[in-house]
Amino acid sequence: MKKLKIFLNFEKEEKWLENMSAKGWQLMKQGLFYTFEPSKPNNANIKIDYRYFKSENDFLEYRTLFEDSGWKHLAGTKFSGNQYFTQVTEDSDLDIFSDEASRAARYKRLANGMLSMMFVFLTFVIISYHQGTLGLDAFTNPRELYLTPGIWELNGAAFWRAFLFETPFALMRGFSAVLGLLMFLGCVLLTAKSWALAQRNAKMSNN
Repeated sequence: MKKLKIFLNFEKEEKWLENMSAKGWQLMKQGLFYTFEPSKPNNANIKIDYRYFKSENDFLEYRTLFEDSGWKHLAGTKFSGNQYFTQVTEDSDLDIFSDEASRAARYKRLANGMLSMMFVFLTFVIISYHQGTLGLDAFTNPRELYLTPGIWELNGAAFWRAFLFETPFALMRGFSAVLGLLMFLGCVLLTAKSWALAQRNAKMSNN
């Protein structure tokens, strides 16, 4: 089973995954969609970390460290950021983080990751704007998305051949520009939210 969900808070995501486990669905993969497989319903204790790794060996050592501490790696790759763990031994700690400062560091890593993606999408948006595929005129006047010289001066079969040939490319140009803008705004929101949560956890650790 696949589910599409968006979370801005690790704690809420953990609770949702625990509820899914209680209903008999175990997380197998997380990307654009959460992928679950049927399993025996159980009261799983699921925690999420956020890390990238330069090498597969570093990623393996990271997973092994958690497994030696009683936590099984459920999902995540060395480039995915989100790393999902479930507690498998009763004598292990109930949390993968020892204190609020560690939780704050997790959100800081997420904020830095989102900040990097934000600049990538911002670059794409700027390029799209200068190419004319993101301007308001491109949507109030869709002809702006068609770049074939003289296409609107053609007539008859010549026009329809050119029009039908370029329409898929025009749609991709318009859609990709809008998608890039939405992704940029999403990264701005996630960065701000992550920094706010990092500050909240940092304050809690100082109390």
